[in-house]
Amino acid sequence: MARDSAGNRLERSPLHLLHRAGQCASDVFQTELGNDELTPRQYAILLTVSQNEGLSQTQLVERTGIDRSTLADVVRRMLRKGLLQRRRTRDDARAYAVKLTEEGARVLKTHDPMARKVDERILSSLPAPQRERFLQDLHAIVQTLNKLKENADK
Repeated sequence: MARDSAGNRLERSPLHLLHRAGQCASDVFQTELGNDELTPRQYAILLTVSQNEGLSQTQLVERTGIDRSTLADVVRRMLRKGLLQRRRTRDDARAYAVKLTEEGARVLKTHDPMARKVDERILSSLPAPQRERFLQDLHAIVQTLNKLKENADK
């Protein structure tokens, strides 16, 4: 049996390929948005909060997949930029509810068409008939791996 070369193994590694695809997608995002200093994570937070005003930071972690400590840091920076505001929740005085500010809504409205264009550019690398299946497969991978992580954390 012939041994796989390191290059060939990487070309067949879902871990490596997903990581590289993520890097490339982030590069396309930054190129499209220019030096606006809005990151893909910040965009994901703005979009999620706009669709679910009043989410707690814990719920934002669950919806975006951004780990708790990273999300807390990103939210702090977005608060300083005036994109978000937060207040204590009624149900749990320890938790914060997050809401878009007017500036956050303006930034999202300005950047959303560019982010959609990035999605289109990324998907354009596949033939049209494969695009929906690709998104379904990525979603299935994320759901399965999240369940495995949840079970491991128990």
